[in-house]
Parts: sequence; structure tokens; C-alpha cells
Amino acid sequence: MSPDVAVVGGGVIGLSSAWRLAQRGASVVVVDAGMAGAASGVAAGMLAPVTEARLGEEPLLALNRASWARWPAFAAEVAEAAGRPVGYRADGTLVVALAADDRAALDELAERHRLMGLEVSPLRSREARAVEPGLNPGIRGGLLAASERSVDPEALVPALRDAAVAAGVKLTDAEVVRVTTSPGGQVTGVALATGETLLAGTTVLAAGCRSASILGLPAEARPPVRPVKGQIATLRQPAGDPLVGRTLRGLVRGSSIYLVPRDDGRLAVGATVEERGWDHRPTAGGAYELLRDALALVPGLDDAELVAVRTGLRPGSPDDLPMVGPGAADGLVVATGHHRNGILLAPITAEAVAAVVTGEPPPPEVAACDPRRFAGAGTRA
Repeated sequence: MSPDVAVVGGGVIGLSSAWRLAQRGASVVVVDAGMAGAASGVAAGMLAPVTEARLGEEPLLALNRASWARWPAFAAEVAEAAGRPVGYRADGTLVVALAADDRAALDELAERHRLMGLEVSPLRSREARAVEPGLNPGIRGGLLAASERSVDPEALVPALRDAAVAAGVKLTDAEVVRVTTSPGGQVTGVALATGETLLAGTTVLAAGCRSASILGLPAEARPPVRPVKGQIATLRQPAGDPLVGRTLRGLVRGSSIYLVPRDDGRLAVGATVEERGWDHRPTAGGAYELLRDALALVPGLDDAELVAVRTGLRPGSPDDLPMVGPGAADGLVVATGHHRNGILLAPITAEAVAAVVTGEPPPPEVAACDPRRFAGAGTRA
């Protein structure tokens, strides 16, 4: 095979980028071992540019908001192309504080939102409980970000796979062992564990936290991504009587927790943020912290079924901005380093990758994400 584009990585970023490229007429092959989506399938799926916003991260906020604005059309298009739902919900996010110190932190959060020009509605305790009756009666107040949404990554990833295939994308279930280059340093494709070599006009590196460890890349072109472990629990709410009806974020005695409901009654509870290298193990301590805080926030969940505790490795970057755009070697386009925002940033990342490959201008919000700002830093990742 000698496609126009080889996409390394079968998660939401790689699949959405491949889909957009195929829609523009490119021949595309996606290569990934297992095609499981890695961190994508374990994500909570919050589309939350407001409640994730941090002072000093204005470029990331602008990027998140631009991609959030694309999500309604993106979700509808994926669902139509795939012929299956993606679990898209527009319920908003409720943030609540459990203890007095948590309420002080919530007030500081509201002030930061005000300084950044973000819309949230302060709620008294009884108002928050009117929105979510299952909340602990002792909560001290809340904020409602009514514009926020969510999607079910476990539905989204296979739907993206189907949409991409319907558009002509070829999927190759194989491990990439090396990026191939010409004598002049131009990226020419990838070598597979099967012994085959896939030559391509452009190679898109969208392999999440594995992007830095693939052999063959020139040092200056290796993206400095690292694995950031996240543990997430899945519960199943009592049938016909859901206790959590929208995305719920809680400040619980200094800890942060979120609960994201699915259409089929499942509830994602997450997530830890751990700098533990390539450790994939779900741990008793991680699960305990998640369940402890979830039950403190919504006591009735003590009777919910514990479905699973899983881990994913997010691709972290040195400045918390993703790397999206031309790589530091000809023939290479990079799309990685999305950390906690991979699902949210899928639409704008796919649009940017397709634009770069086809020689069109990418969305202006992506300019701060130029991978070449780290040229050579990947050797130290």
C-alpha cells in the first residue's frame, strides 16, 4: 500500500483526522495495534471548556472553546455517517462544593470564571439540589455551566471507525515499529511489526503518549509527550431511577471528582491524575478515592453496580497545549499531546490536520499548538 496519508494511531484523534482527510479525497490508511483507541475509550467524554478553564491558559481555553462550538455538528455528522449514536448529551455541568473549605474554593473558581469572561450561574444549596436531587443534603452551593456537553467515548470511537471506513479509510491492525525516512531526513512512511513497510506522501503521528517512543524519527521531530495515568470507575445506576442526570463535578474535602452519566445508565466516575510512567494497573487506592468521593457527593450511589475500574494513559505535553501541525521533518504532521482534552479537541484537531496535509490554512486557534515549538525536546521526554 502506498496511500497519500498514513495515520499512526487509531484513537479519536487519529480516526477523526483520517475521516476528514478521506472526505477531502485523500487515500488514507490508519495503522494501530488492536484498534482499541487506547486512552480514548477510557475517557469520561466531558466537553467542558468552561469548568476545565484555568487562568494563564488562555490559548488552551480559546482552542477548547473553538472545538466545543464544532461539537454539535460533528456529533450529528459522525452519527449519520456511522449509522449509530455517539452518546452526545447537552445537559450542562453542575459543580458543587461539599464542605466549607470546598465552598471557598468554589467561590474562587467562580471569580476566575468571571475574570475570563466565562458564563456560569451561581446556585444556592437548595437550588443545586433541585437540579440534582440525589446530591448530599449537606452541599454548600454550586455553579451551573449550562452550555457544557458530553459524549460517550465507548460509542464515539467505534462510530468514528465506521464513518472513516465508509469514507474509504483503510484500517491496518499492526504495530508501528519505526518511522521511515529518506537520506535527506524526509518522513516517507512507517515500518510495521509484520515486516511490511507502508510508504505514504504524508505521515500523521497521532499515537497519543506513544508518539515519542516510535523509533526512526529525527530527534528534532520527536514530540515530547509523556504518559499521564488516569484511573476511572464505571458504575451502573439503578434501572429507571438515575441519581445523576447530568455531568456533575464536585469539590470534596479538597479533592476533585466528576460523574458523567451515559444514556444506558452507566456512570463514569473519574479520574486520577498520576505521573507514573507506563504503569497501566488499576489500584485499590485509586479506586477507593474515586468511590469515596462519589459516594460523599451522591450517597445513594452506594447501591450502584460497580462495573469496572480501568486506566488510560493520557498524552501530556510540557506546556499543557497539544501539538498539532507540521512536524519538524518534511512529510510529518503531528497530532498528539492533548492530555485531558482529547475528546473535546477532536473536531478542531481533525480539521487542522486535514488543512495542513492539503495545504490549506488551519483554524487560527491552532497556531499556538505548532509542534515545532519543541523542536529537539523529544529527546528529553
